[in-house]
Amino acid sequence: MTISDSDVAIIGISCRFPGADSVDKFWEVLREGRETLTRYTDEELLAAGVPAERLADPRYVKAGQTIPDVDLFDSELFQFTHDEAEILDPQHRIFLECALEALERAGYDPDRHEGHIGVYAGAGMNTYLLHNLGERYRAASSVDHYRLMLANDKDFLATRASYKLNLRGPSININTACSTSLVAVHTACLALLSGECDLALVGAVHLGHPGQGYQYQEGMIFSPDGHCRAFDAEAQGTVIGSGAGVVVLKRLKAALADGDWIHAVVKGSAVNNDGSLKTGYTAPSIAGQAEVIADAQEVADVDPDTIGYVEAHGTGTPLGDPIEVAALTRAFRQGTERAGYCALGSVKTNIGHLDTAAGLAGLVKTALMLEHGTLVPSLHFTRPNPDIDFAASPFYVNTGTTAWPAGDGPRRAGVSSFGIGGTNAHVVLQEPPVRTAAPRGRERELLVLSARSEAALKQAATALARHLKQHPDLDLGAVAQTLGLGRRRHAHRLALTARSVRDAAMALAVGDEERLHQGVTGPETGGAVLVLTGDGAPEEDTAELYRTVPAYRAAADACAEALGRSGQSGAVLREHGTVHEYALAATLTAWGLAPAALAPSGAGLAVAAALTGALSLGEALALGRGEAPARLEVPRLPVLNPATGRWMTEDESRLPDSWSSAAGPVADLDALLAAEGHHALPLAPAEDGAAGPAHLLALAGQAWVRGAELDFTALHEGSEPRRVPLPTHRFERRRHWVEPGGATAAAPAGADRLLARFDQEDPAHNVELVTDYLAEEIGRVLGGRHLAALDTNLFDLGLDSLVLIEVVAKLSEELDFAVPATSFVEFPTIRAFVDNLAELMEFGPAQDAAPAAAARTSRRAQRAAGHRP
Repeated sequence: MTISDSDVAIIGISCRFPGADSVDKFWEVLREGRETLTRYTDEELLAAGVPAERLADPRYVKAGQTIPDVDLFDSELFQFTHDEAEILDPQHRIFLECALEALERAGYDPDRHEGHIGVYAGAGMNTYLLHNLGERYRAASSVDHYRLMLANDKDFLATRASYKLNLRGPSININTACSTSLVAVHTACLALLSGECDLALVGAVHLGHPGQGYQYQEGMIFSPDGHCRAFDAEAQGTVIGSGAGVVVLKRLKAALADGDWIHAVVKGSAVNNDGSLKTGYTAPSIAGQAEVIADAQEVADVDPDTIGYVEAHGTGTPLGDPIEVAALTRAFRQGTERAGYCALGSVKTNIGHLDTAAGLAGLVKTALMLEHGTLVPSLHFTRPNPDIDFAASPFYVNTGTTAWPAGDGPRRAGVSSFGIGGTNAHVVLQEPPVRTAAPRGRERELLVLSARSEAALKQAATALARHLKQHPDLDLGAVAQTLGLGRRRHAHRLALTARSVRDAAMALAVGDEERLHQGVTGPETGGAVLVLTGDGAPEEDTAELYRTVPAYRAAADACAEALGRSGQSGAVLREHGTVHEYALAATLTAWGLAPAALAPSGAGLAVAAALTGALSLGEALALGRGEAPARLEVPRLPVLNPATGRWMTEDESRLPDSWSSAAGPVADLDALLAAEGHHALPLAPAEDGAAGPAHLLALAGQAWVRGAELDFTALHEGSEPRRVPLPTHRFERRRHWVEPGGATAAAPAGADRLLARFDQEDPAHNVELVTDYLAEEIGRVLGGRHLAALDTNLFDLGLDSLVLIEVVAKLSEELDFAVPATSFVEFPTIRAFVDNLAELMEFGPAQDAAPAAAARTSRRAQRAAGHRP
């Protein structure tokens, strides 16, 4: 297969489409030829706010293409406060979750990806603002207006994703009605090829009003029965649906070099507009559509004779379908005279018309067909629209699930998307390059998982076990790299060392406690203390480590050189146990482990001397053979003195006797370290346990689950980079929803204000009133009064300056006092803020310990005076 410099790979896909909340489920819908239409009962529609008189209208279609749980969102994962999540357009919420899933399926963690990731995205009309937040918007203050705008305007979809996911490439909103997402794909490809970004996150989202049907009207594009019958004689329109899709794009050559999983290849694309030479603004144009299709084929350098499938715009309207086939035929006739060889279909017959996300749905469908080498059916086609001359065209409507025959060249397809207003887009896709067989990897691999709660971690482990069981032919090394390099790291962690995909699936499924290392990390998590004994290992273990682990090999070679025995690392490892243990510790540090301290005994003291720089490597190895050191440096890490059971002082560290003690391991080491917030990591295996690569990986896993931030790039050094799609983050969603008609309560008037409840004789009461008021207001934003801790930095709780400005403005009205709007910046906890305000307004308790004159001067004034010369 010829690879062009302009080829772009699709390396990650995420979607939430009607009837399918994942890529795998979407493929099931397509392969099985299912329609995902939901039929509503009158009771459901009445509960959703549909008037009874509308339900009685025979033209009201009680059906929709919808997605569930649009009121749910994992706000904590993306660090939104409750109030911020509640006013955020659900389209933005769903796009954020899909964007993260797409990156994870591609195997990339933005925090550890060095290149620039761009975002090209669009959203549909925001019905949530219209139906649910309208009353709040009308009653809002200027600050709340601004917050509602940031939370709901289309302009902030792409940039919000960039901010929340730490993406530093171009962040651009694109909106061209129904062609939005395919125009975004075209734009992103140009950005990748011009070097503006290294990865591109591309997609769109559209949500209709949830749980409602629609009114059929003859001549409009809406179907009278909920079915989309693209290209059929009975076609009378489509159904507008809800959904979101995101893909990750990368230059093909870079994707191949980085071992990415490639679903399909974008060979070329084009975008144009119909202009005014058509019957009306909303009407389609044969000339415009034909031109964009021919242009895309020319850009792709692809002959239409080699294209075996076209995913049409296919809205199932009596006028639009014939125009589309005529335009396709005109474009294809520039390169072929063949008839009836190219399959035609429309995903709208399965999931409806997803508006801004429609083109992405067609792109994902076609990419999956190319990946699986399978054609899936276009539904509800019985006999052709009489205005379509299929016999004279290159096309036939594909109505069954069949193998896509391989020809002389690669399988190719076209995808069209045409927007109201005339912006047309067409993309030419090609099947992915044949994946080379995975090279023989290591005998063991370290698999890691993390989540934000124990329950979510258990769900993640179950999902991975199921996936590995279903795909036993996966490359275990690729699974390990994807999990290590392509996932965000969370507090609840699990690590497993496995020898095969089947072995990993079994251990995860049964919850093998002897092999599954689990731990919880946090800001207070202490570091690992390496327990060193200087013990060696059997020759077969050291030989395998030397052969398969570059960092271990480099450390062993350095020891051999320090001993004047270059090229004799194997013999050195056999003869000196300290060399093996030093190489183990050096490997772990090369993999990112930063020990908090060392706890050596016996020959382990020599290893500690080398690791801390107290002695040069050669001198430390000589110490291990019993030679007294001449000169010692102060160690760079704390070292536990086995003779005293205490941390070695600087003076002790300079004494040779401190490094040649015959004392055994310190008694009650775990208790000693736990008291200081640390934990022991013994490098020696359990009695009679193997000391080879499996043991080394287990050590790394134990450290990782306790909080070590391992460098998985270094850990996989020497392995060919490979990634595979795996189950993604387990979202922990909760409801964030404002019911229609809800409005913000008006501010209390006159005598009901906070100031009216002050007691001039009881300053402590006044402080308590203001503190309670702020805790209530801030708790409402956070999602509960209990979350408004009095001594926690409010910005650490996820509040932003706009929220706090609004809180200060309300408080100013309550107190009839101009509270400085920036006070929370200088006093970012509730208690500190109230203390400062009490001094400014002089309503708080007097400071008994302060002189009278000082009590009348605020801390702000005192600081100002202190800054004067």
